[in-house]
Amino acid sequence: MTQATRVVAQGTFDLLHPGHVHYLEDAATYGDELHAIVARRSNVTHKPAPILCARQRRDMVGALAAVDEAHLGDPDDVFVPIERLDPDVIVLGFDQHHDESDIADALADRGIDCRVERASGREPRFEDELLSSGDIVDRILRRRGDGDR
Repeated sequence: MTQATRVVAQGTFDLLHPGHVHYLEDAATYGDELHAIVARRSNVTHKPAPILCARQRRDMVGALAAVDEAHLGDPDDVFVPIERLDPDVIVLGFDQHHDESDIADALADRGIDCRVERASGREPRFEDELLSSGDIVDRILRRRGDGDR
């Protein structure tokens, strides 16, 4: 019997939107089981802090059919859950800021043998569809900003 191919996708997943769903569905095609790691607020340093708490984001991601199991990231070391899960493939999001070769080097330094792939992108399917948490926040601020209450 062959071992299942374990895939890891990771991200902030704040204000879950169709772009996130596409990323996770695409990542799931790389193997037999998909584990999603949801970043803790303390690890999100490249963009504004998440609106939603980590557990809520994890629960939302875990409710998606493509995800076999959702995990919280480690508050101090983003590679701890990777070491524990021992994936065959890590799939980065289409627009995530991570560099594939830097991730591969860091994995090799830790003795983690897995390949790194990049998920495909997704275009909006209709005029008003938003595929970015930042765009969702901006729209909320425009519509509910000062004087629009």
